[in-house]
Amino acid sequence: MFDIILVLLLAPVLIPVILVVTVMLLVLQGRPVFFRQLRVGKNFKTFEIYKFRSMHNINKNDNLSFDVGNKSRVTWLGKILRKTKLDELPQIFNVVGGEMSFVGPRPEVPEWVDLFHDEWTPILSIKPGITDPASIEFRNEEDLLANADNPREYYQQVVLPKKLSLYREYLEKKSLFYDLSILFKTMKKVIFS
Repeated sequence: MFDIILVLLLAPVLIPVILVVTVMLLVLQGRPVFFRQLRVGKNFKTFEIYKFRSMHNINKNDNLSFDVGNKSRVTWLGKILRKTKLDELPQIFNVVGGEMSFVGPRPEVPEWVDLFHDEWTPILSIKPGITDPASIEFRNEEDLLANADNPREYYQQVVLPKKLSLYREYLEKKSLFYDLSILFKTMKKVIFS
């Protein structure tokens, strides 16, 4: 109910912003506008998460991959979208579709869920969210990983265990007022950092 009410309240603001970003991406970067990626949701059910595309397209023949901490393919417009978190706006469609909530543990890719399967079991008893305490703490995760000697190893051994700890803490504190405080802290972090 909270998500539905919030969607209805925010729609007059978010829809024009989504349309403007969509047109900018079409004009400046071409298609596709959206980036889709498989994530693991409630009860380990997979779904496609939506974001605005922030990277250059690659040809099928190119052997390029976008690994953890690799920012080489991010476009100049993509950098702005990521910095302002506008790239995350299309996840409103995931909320409307019932796959996500506004607040909840961030959905992870299957690879990292498989690696820590048992730890994810209680976390994935609820819908994942667009924001949560881990999103606030790791606001500049991309820069953190880019500066690590081995980004994948650092994510696996340092970042992800800390995120899992924050997700468990969120489950213990989860309430309407706590969710509202997280939304407020997220907006404050995006605006002032």
